Amino acid sequence: MNVTADMMPAHFDLTITPALLRGTVTPPPSKSQSHRVLIAAALGTQVSRIGNLGHSEDIDATRRCMAALKTPGEELPELDCGESGSTLRFLIPVALALRGGGRFTGRGRLMQRPQEPYFALFREKGISYEQKDDVLTVAGTLTAGDYTLRGDVSSQFITGLLYALPLLNGDSRILLTTDLESRGYIDMTLDALKQFGIQVEYDGDRTFRIPGKQHYQSRDITIEADWSNAAFWYAAVSLGCDLDIQGLNAYSAQGDMRIVPYFLKLQAKGRVELDVSQCPDLVPPLAAMAALRSGETTAIVNAARLRIKESDRLAAVTEVLSALGAQVEEFEDHLVIHGKERLAGGVTVSGHNDHRIAMMAAIAAIRCDAAVTITGAECVKKSYPNFWEDYRSLGGNYTCDT
Repeated sequence: MNVTADMMPAHFDLTITPALLRGTVTPPPSKSQSHRVLIAAALGTQVSRIGNLGHSEDIDATRRCMAALKTPGEELPELDCGESGSTLRFLIPVALALRGGGRFTGRGRLMQRPQEPYFALFREKGISYEQKDDVLTVAGTLTAGDYTLRGDVSSQFITGLLYALPLLNGDSRILLTTDLESRGYIDMTLDALKQFGIQVEYDGDRTFRIPGKQHYQSRDITIEADWSNAAFWYAAVSLGCDLDIQGLNAYSAQGDMRIVPYFLKLQAKGRVELDVSQCPDLVPPLAAMAALRSGETTAIVNAARLRIKESDRLAAVTEVLSALGAQVEEFEDHLVIHGKERLAGGVTVSGHNDHRIAMMAAIAAIRCDAAVTITGAECVKKSYPNFWEDYRSLGGNYTCDT
């Protein structure tokens, strides 16, 4: 059964027979850029045209929530964020600015993911919030002024404020109390805001100045290909596949362009240490590459934030690769991986309801000695609905059980 995005079953498992991949592949539209452009366009009063907009579950969540926020009503809007952390965290401040709040719901682990940086600000600003039975209700008036928060928790909190504060009547500042991590994601946010006519002054360190009374302008824009998902095809190349990865912007603001220098480092001999504080989403493909660096050791460090993703990604990466036969040591905030020439395979592994874990398993299966079954393989639709179709078009060999 050839699994394509438009006929994908609600749930399915895949059994992959190891085979090298060959051919040309274009990664899907950038999920990170799609979120940001879609929100900015929806906040404008004129029509914007967005080409190559992604249709993954996460982007559909943002589209759905922005439609709800823009629909007039006297009650707090109901905002179903699916499993999208970006949608939830980006839109909490936006909902306060536009509608005086909202009722946020989600699925999977989404509503368990921490929101304390916002809650601390809300307590300071007199905004009410309540999280009960996986429903987060926020209500109140977002006022201009200073907003102080850490820069090393998640850049999503900063992005949410950067979208909302320009809409307020007065000027505001965001003041970071620690160094900024995931700087590339903030660069993407600032780039999107600038394209839609929003001015933000960033000193490059810990202070953002945001003038008030701004208006989002209309814009025609085409979404570029996604470096985060391209990383899995780079991993396949590292494992011996002959792939031409097309459609990527070499001058992109996407932080996960870091896959290129990290890919090159992993081709060299000797112990390699990769700092993923600025690119946590790259850990699954990097781990797949590291697991098959024959005779070499790789340390993937500053990765604690992966424990609060769609899965506990440090634990999930360790569990899946170890089951395949890799040698992985898991620590609180890092992994140490001792590479092998091949992995045994011949096992069933869970996709952990995490798109990046399922794709990592599919890439690692390329260099296994026996077939690998991935349960819950449909989870790739969160960010890359056509992943299995692309995998097969490149020579991937799998059977599907629904």
